[in-house]
Amino acid sequence: MSIDSLASYNSTISELNKQNTQATQLKDKLNNTDASTATDTELMEVCKDFESYLVEQVFKSMKTSMVPKSEDDENEYIQYFGDTLYEEYAKSISDSGELGIAQMLYESMKRQ
Repeated sequence: MSIDSLASYNSTISELNKQNTQATQLKDKLNNTDASTATDTELMEVCKDFESYLVEQVFKSMKTSMVPKSEDDENEYIQYFGDTLYEEYAKSISDSGELGIAQMLYESMKRQ
């Protein structure tokens, strides 16, 4: 096994651990938020966090499966900060309300 493959393997394991941690934190936040006692602001914040996480995972999946490799993929800054970029894009989309997933989830939780 070469040093490059080992570094790639370690990077993949690190990314999976990070995603698992994010998913666990989001799950805990959703489970610990009682829709009947939460304020509207708290409830909407949780819904936006969920939408942001979902969009971020879609971006990451698209990158690995659909986007052809380019010269930018070899750029060490893109490799290092790419996940942060996807996270910020996802937050921006969620905050804008363009998709409406957070709003639908919010309305569903309010009804229950």
